[in-house]
Amino acid sequence: MKATTNRKPNNKINIITLGCSKNIADSEHVAGHLRKSGFQVYFDRDRNDCDTVIVNTCGFIGDAKEESINALLEQIDVKKRGRRQRKIIAIGCLIERYRNELASELPEIDAFYGVHQWGELINSLESEYRESLESERMQSTPKHYAYLKISEGCNRQCSYCAIPLIRGKHVSRPIDDIVDEAKKMVSDGVKELILIAQDTTYYGLDLYGERRLGTLLERLSTESGAEWIRIHYTYPASFPDDAINAIAQHDNICKYIDIPLQHINSQLLKSMQRGVDKEETLRLIEKFRRSIPNVALRTTLIVGYPGESEEDFEELKEFVKTVKFNRLGVFAYSPEEGTAAYKLGDPVDDEEKQRRVEELMEIQEKISLENNESKIGRKYKVLIDRREGDYWVGRTEYDSPEVDDEVLIKNHPSLREGHFINVEIEEALEHDLIGKVI
Repeated sequence: MKATTNRKPNNKINIITLGCSKNIADSEHVAGHLRKSGFQVYFDRDRNDCDTVIVNTCGFIGDAKEESINALLEQIDVKKRGRRQRKIIAIGCLIERYRNELASELPEIDAFYGVHQWGELINSLESEYRESLESERMQSTPKHYAYLKISEGCNRQCSYCAIPLIRGKHVSRPIDDIVDEAKKMVSDGVKELILIAQDTTYYGLDLYGERRLGTLLERLSTESGAEWIRIHYTYPASFPDDAINAIAQHDNICKYIDIPLQHINSQLLKSMQRGVDKEETLRLIEKFRRSIPNVALRTTLIVGYPGESEEDFEELKEFVKTVKFNRLGVFAYSPEEGTAAYKLGDPVDDEEKQRRVEELMEIQEKISLENNESKIGRKYKVLIDRREGDYWVGRTEYDSPEVDDEVLIKNHPSLREGHFINVEIEEALEHDLIGKVI
């Protein structure tokens, strides 16, 4: 459907995205379709002058659900105060799980669409749903980096995770389609491609009968034109060796692995249905560091899982102290209806969970400071993300946007957002580096 000329003067749609980078990619593809049909599309939570607001929700853990509900209530409040929003549409993971409950409790919401209903959403807005969402895109991230979704859904059976219930089975995108999208993004100015999925290491098994993450990395490295390629959301069980080799061999693949390990105690890992034990996890970490010199490892851990004793938590603390991850995040366990762990109850109280979160993060802050101090005097290639006050803010290849450390550089006439620059590190903080342009 071509852009119309008789649409009301205010043909604006605002998209508010909550949750992970997979949601960001979904919102960007929806926005691309709508823009093609003549809508003005914005990504701005504070904007109140649009015909329609679409809230892309997250339903992963308790805090994320609460944030999504609050965002919907915020838009309902704006609507009640008579501002420009004529329609509120709720989409995404929370809707997939709790559509009926939300429709009953929030009658002010005009429509609800789950994660597999993008076509119905787009058609409902008098737009045209083209054959594949991947064919259209409007970036909400800064122009120089973008998230590239390589598959949808998940075949893992982690006991605490509701994602397979929400997103369904793992479905890999064809390699050629991913490479074509990557080329288009690079031609539009993207310097850094960040590969995402529910489980990137499973990629290709459903489509090709074998894991093809290594092949995909090779193709993207040699054909996309991207200066940096980064991998998120890898899984420790059956990590493909060819992917490790590709990271090690190609200069434009960041020496960075995001691998949520969740715990180190073998009994808890078994209860979590992770498919690996402590010894296998330690061997994999050793393989990363042996095969990829100077690799940065990022992980996330869960504390307060049912059955986690004080001794188990002490084991986890010693693991963090010993491995010295470059980057680390910690979640307090959140029981999710329909998961295998839900029937185990929630025996660790919230106060104790928070204590464990804080203890782990205190350990990690010391490790992070030590790691950063070791960089003083070294030179790094830095991608500039933005300017804040008297500083330009950038990242090394060892840091992903939004979640990792940053490099602060005093104002310099050669610096521009989205440009690479060589920087010498002069000072280190717990979560930031301070450097000068070489």
